[in-house]
Amino acid sequence: MLLAVDVGNSLTVIGVFNGDELAQQWRISSDARRTADELALLFQGLMSFENLSFSRNVHGVVISSVVPVVTARLREMTQRYFHFPPVIVAPGTRTGISIRMEDPREVGADRLVNAIAAHDQYGGPGIVVDFGTGTNFDVYDAGGAFIGGAIAPGVQISIDALTAKGAQLRTVELTAPRHAIGRSTVEALQSGAVYGFAGGVDRVVEQLAAELDAPPVVVATGGLAPAVVDACRRIDHHDPWLTLKGLRIVWERNT
Repeated sequence: MLLAVDVGNSLTVIGVFNGDELAQQWRISSDARRTADELALLFQGLMSFENLSFSRNVHGVVISSVVPVVTARLREMTQRYFHFPPVIVAPGTRTGISIRMEDPREVGADRLVNAIAAHDQYGGPGIVVDFGTGTNFDVYDAGGAFIGGAIAPGVQISIDALTAKGAQLRTVELTAPRHAIGRSTVEALQSGAVYGFAGGVDRVVEQLAAELDAPPVVVATGGLAPAVVDACRRIDHHDPWLTLKGLRIVWERNT
């Protein structure tokens, strides 16, 4: 089985593939304080809940990460417990995707992997909207080349900043409100967050699409997508495990 790990600034997404099939997936916090041994113990516990063996079932590990410290710990964990090096999405890794940016090294590994998976499953040109700590708009052309995009503040950190500065505001659950016209402070905050960000996503997608040669397919992913995606008008597909699927493709191209 293949162990795929996508490390974001807030959350780490873990998946186990049995061939082409994503057999299981989990989300944990991205904690840079965890050692390689603690990560191994955590992964082993998650897999054991599904009757999978951490030591016997894993034959490959592929990683994308935007947190260098966690990348190093995952590399150490793989070499110590599996006795082979992981495939890490980084400059020099065979991804099969060209990067048409001023400095290709600036592009986050997760953004490349999202574009790879979206082009493989949905064709192109396309835009991937990744709802995470930040909201990333990853644009690729009809041939699958990564050509750029946009980055906006994430939904949750925007709400956290608002409630931290507003003396009479409080943290609320990020979910669609019962009414667009909020009849309570909680509902008003939810309405502003969900519909405000949905409208912002649609507007950015429209602007990006106007610079492409053909209408793009738009794919949403990321841990915060379920709260907003239903209110968006320009999303064609919601694929919560898109990044993991892209990691499987990268692993295949490097083994």
